[in-house]
Amino acid sequence: MTSSPFVDGFGRRVTYLRLSVTDRCDLRCTYCMPQHMIFSPRSSLLGVAELDRIAEAFVAGGVRKIRLTGGEPLVRKDLPELLRGLGRHVTSGRLDEITVSTNGSQLARLAEMLAGCGVTRVNVSLDTLDPDQYCEITRGGELSDVLEGIEAARAVGLSIRINTVALRGVIEEQFEPLLLYAHSRGMALALIETMPLGNTGVSRVSQYLSLTEFRRHLSNKWSLSALERKSGGPAQYVEVKQTGGLLGFITPLSCNFCASCNRVRVGSSGRLYTCMGHEGSVDLRPALASAEPARQLDLAIRDALRRKPERHGFRIGQAGVNGIGRHMSVLGG
Repeated sequence: MTSSPFVDGFGRRVTYLRLSVTDRCDLRCTYCMPQHMIFSPRSSLLGVAELDRIAEAFVAGGVRKIRLTGGEPLVRKDLPELLRGLGRHVTSGRLDEITVSTNGSQLARLAEMLAGCGVTRVNVSLDTLDPDQYCEITRGGELSDVLEGIEAARAVGLSIRINTVALRGVIEEQFEPLLLYAHSRGMALALIETMPLGNTGVSRVSQYLSLTEFRRHLSNKWSLSALERKSGGPAQYVEVKQTGGLLGFITPLSCNFCASCNRVRVGSSGRLYTCMGHEGSVDLRPALASAEPARQLDLAIRDALRRKPERHGFRIGQAGVNGIGRHMSVLGG
């Protein structure tokens, strides 16, 4: 089934789906979730066939890129089955690529599987190269696991982007080591502003650093040349002259990019979120259970897109935080 392209109420084409395969994660990063996170019952998570059917509906509506997220997607045991099924859309030319976002903890074990199932690119979360600081940020994670995973991914030919949340008090010292680490291995580095999603038990105001301001600071030492390159998402890339590598800035707060938003997210229990910065969502499970799931999914998605907000409502300032009750892990990364 092929339908007319998915377009929201502001004329923006939706070409990018972030599909969460689980809300569970083996880390507890301070900017993502509380230490004692309450996850959804396993019975509420969509099965492989349901995730595949949702993906099929979005591909029919013109989505060209699917990113699998979590929680941590690599903790889902039947992920290879899902990937092999989704790969048919790449083979047919209806989909440009399937990518994966991961914290890297399971990557050493599963990099070969990802490459074998048709994944060509992964985003790996890495906020510091200091082992003790990494353990503190992730509440118990082992930096060596991630570094080993990155090398395993490189060995099987996966393209890698390092995603770094720009935490105030961390990124100022860690930027240069991370930049040189990434670029010396042919990997891009993307800096991401922390977003007010969920109650993590840590002050959002104390964590937040404006990347618009930080970029100006970096320009005092590094030669940054703006590029037209896009990865299908919100990152704005520059080339760093001293290294020849790519540096991305993802700035949902300091430099709003909503006007060009082409993305939606589906959580692991089947809720469609048309905007990360709003509470509203649509449950796709009734459409999945209907007698005509393809048609009903198409109708439900189009109805949701008509009500997609023009922009998010995030604000972080001295007076506090205006955020969203959902945790990033629940939303799907």
